[in-house]
Amino acid sequence: MSVTTATATFQPRPTRSSRGRLRVRTLAVIRWIAVAGQAAALLVVQFGLGYQLPLLPCLIAVAALALVNLLGQIRRRQSQRLMTDREAAFFFAFDIVQLAVLLYLTGGLHNPFSVLILAPVTVAAAALSLRSTMGLAALSILSVNVLAIYHMPLPWGDGTFVLPRILLIALAIALALAVIFITFYVFRVAEEMRRMSDALSEAQASLDREQRLSSLGALAAAAAHELGSPLGTISVIAKELAHDLPNDSPFRSDVDLLLSQSARCREILKELSSRPAESGEHPFEMIPATLMVELAAAPHQQPHVALRIETKPDPVDPDVPLVPHRPEILHAFGNLMQNAIEFAQREVKVNVAWSREWLSIVVSDDGPGFSDTLLARLGDPYLSSAARGDTESRPGDHMGLGIFIAQNLIERTGGTVGFQNNSYHGAEVRVTWPRESLEND
Repeated sequence: MSVTTATATFQPRPTRSSRGRLRVRTLAVIRWIAVAGQAAALLVVQFGLGYQLPLLPCLIAVAALALVNLLGQIRRRQSQRLMTDREAAFFFAFDIVQLAVLLYLTGGLHNPFSVLILAPVTVAAAALSLRSTMGLAALSILSVNVLAIYHMPLPWGDGTFVLPRILLIALAIALALAVIFITFYVFRVAEEMRRMSDALSEAQASLDREQRLSSLGALAAAAAHELGSPLGTISVIAKELAHDLPNDSPFRSDVDLLLSQSARCREILKELSSRPAESGEHPFEMIPATLMVELAAAPHQQPHVALRIETKPDPVDPDVPLVPHRPEILHAFGNLMQNAIEFAQREVKVNVAWSREWLSIVVSDDGPGFSDTLLARLGDPYLSSAARGDTESRPGDHMGLGIFIAQNLIERTGGTVGFQNNSYHGAEVRVTWPRESLEND
């Protein structure tokens, strides 16, 4: 059993990718499809089915959509391939109004194509901000209500087709509810996908940073090895000069300085060469599990929090299991140790147990523990410390991303992660690996 201390440094929540950054080409293609579909539907009804439409006003409405789409493409330079949230919202608002005008000319909610009023707001919910999406949803609901009251007659053979008023009201309510439900559902799903994508990108960036540090350390060790020979030659020549020069020579002080500086360089290179684990010269070297925990906790030391590592060996195999000295494992446990130390009051305990088949590492603290709400959501990125049940303001306000990254990195190595509260109401994280996956890594 070994005892050390730990500190937690807060990693700020990453900047999320901004919403509403739609490609101009994507939106233009969708609108050209809408133009072609609307024109085709009008021509088929008028000339194919023989129903009389106010064709000229309808075609003007379709032409207005085509003109706005064309002007939007022409006005934007080739380098401006993305639309801002505000610009995209204005375009979608025009689409809703244009479709409402077209429906007004062709029967309002009597027209079975009135369901298309859901299309612009659905696409907007998947791409735009909440504010813009809510505004477009309100515009869609307003359009539905207006069309339920004001509209031209539905083109029909004898012009007598009229839905019962109660059915028309029910249809308006159904479309309004559909706008609300679909908008909320699509927005939430798209938001979760964006957050998950951002968190996965942050996890990959964290791993890349660890690997770059390992590569940089390997380069430093190689440089120390290569510089050893020329530095030795310089030192030998400096010693010979010092031996041959008389004590009263004006160059004596320069030679002594050269000797001292070459000796200092040799000490620096010796230190670099003697720390392969830190420099990353052997990033896949196997190290004891207890040492891995100490290395992961070292950057987060705090004077007031003690780290106690206990072992529970297998009677048949008492030697501490070896784990790969890999950046992702160290980074994952670093995140777990950071969170444990951040919320601990006096102590963080790590229990390392193993058998021939598995290795288990349990990290527990004496802090407030996980709340019931948080336990159900652990593994999701961007969870606040308040959800954990902590009532005080702490520097590490957002801990969900660190746990998310740790869980994903550990699962990449074949392990599993579980969360619960311990017997004294603190938080407990259990990481388990099959020994086979560690040994074959």
